[in-house]
Amino acid sequence: MRRERHDRLPAQPADGPGAATSRDPSRGRPRPDGHRNRHAPGPRGPAGWALWQRPPSFIGFVVIAELVALAGVALGAASSDTPETTDWLRLALLFAGATVHIQLTRRQEERRRSRMRSVLIDLNAVWVFPAVLVLPVTLTVALIVAVRAQRWLIARRPAHNFVFSTVAHCFAAVLAGALYRVLGPAEWDALTPVASLREFALILLAAAVYEGVQLIYVGGAIALSGPAPTLRGVFGSTADNLLEAIATGLGAVTAVLLVALPPAVLIVTAVAVVFNRLAEIEQLQADAASDPKTGLRNMRGWSEAAGRALGRVRRADGTLAVLMIDLDHFKDVNDTYGHPAGDDVLVRVAGVLREATRPADIVGRFGGEEFLLLLPDTDADAARHAAERIRATIADLHIGTTDKRGSPVTIAGPTASVGIAVYPRHATTLDGLTQAADAAVYAAKETGRDAVRLAPPTSS
Repeated sequence: MRRERHDRLPAQPADGPGAATSRDPSRGRPRPDGHRNRHAPGPRGPAGWALWQRPPSFIGFVVIAELVALAGVALGAASSDTPETTDWLRLALLFAGATVHIQLTRRQEERRRSRMRSVLIDLNAVWVFPAVLVLPVTLTVALIVAVRAQRWLIARRPAHNFVFSTVAHCFAAVLAGALYRVLGPAEWDALTPVASLREFALILLAAAVYEGVQLIYVGGAIALSGPAPTLRGVFGSTADNLLEAIATGLGAVTAVLLVALPPAVLIVTAVAVVFNRLAEIEQLQADAASDPKTGLRNMRGWSEAAGRALGRVRRADGTLAVLMIDLDHFKDVNDTYGHPAGDDVLVRVAGVLREATRPADIVGRFGGEEFLLLLPDTDADAARHAAERIRATIADLHIGTTDKRGSPVTIAGPTASVGIAVYPRHATTLDGLTQAADAAVYAAKETGRDAVRLAPPTSS
């Protein structure tokens, strides 16, 4: 059922934008100027796989995890029940539904995949999770391999990504199915209302195990693939995980239909295709309000959310603060190390802002090296305290990246100037608050940078 976060494992060394691309052996040898030679053939054979250019911790984790998973799958297959005619028919229905679903949504998935910045959640759970519940282990593994192979032929991700994610997927299915059967599920066509509650709990437990195993495997690999993993990058966003939960629930419904009314699986196929389209629309809407470089809200998204927050504060006769954060000497970073290094700094600072703010706070990228924060229910003193904490955290950063030649470097202690404007003290409109915070930033820079300044009352 799982997040095909598998296919989003970085395909090359994650030691900095630009450098990673130029070192990907599947895309040709790097030229002295750092650009790819599109016509040079990559190395052939296992020795040339991109896997061996990854961090040692990543390689070790992948190899050990795959060996453990393969052993678990082998044990599960050895103790699997012999498939009966009904099992083969159910496998055929699930495979047919998955194939139609994949082929009808391949363009949508390609577009979604190309826009994703972290994990990718697809709807394969609709077809795989029912197999976990109702099919023998051997047929479940066969279905997973067949479905994953179709996805790989469309996405064409590196082979080691495909193998690792497929093995992890199979291992998760084997463990979840084994636990489900050990706990003694009842026959679904003879369930009483009370017994159905227990059966529902068993399905939830199987789903949790299936998700948890994949989370450990794939999340661990993603976390070890780069120098500064983020929770969002490893686990996905709230919307990503909600989509996965819905796909899993639809998979449980598919299992019930497969047992009680097999032809109704055709209806599930249509639902899955439509749901794929809805997922793409939701992603497009999110992309329209997001900054592609940092994953924060862009000015459109920030202004819309901040406007709604300001309206709530007005109705409640409350207060809020707007913080403008401007990185000092950012042009020097780009000139010295290159723009990819500058991008790394922006991404790390964006991560600091996410971690240093509350769920109700609204964080966005104003443009260039400037960021905006709206802090509801915050007065001047609380805003100054928050701004000082953010400024100090940014100054303590040590950002691993690469220079213009692709050599590893560390940028230590970037600094930021922060301007604060408070509603209604400095302005009563969102534009007025933003302008007041911007003026306070320039006042901070004029007094030495790496400082926090509160806008004067007359700035409104």
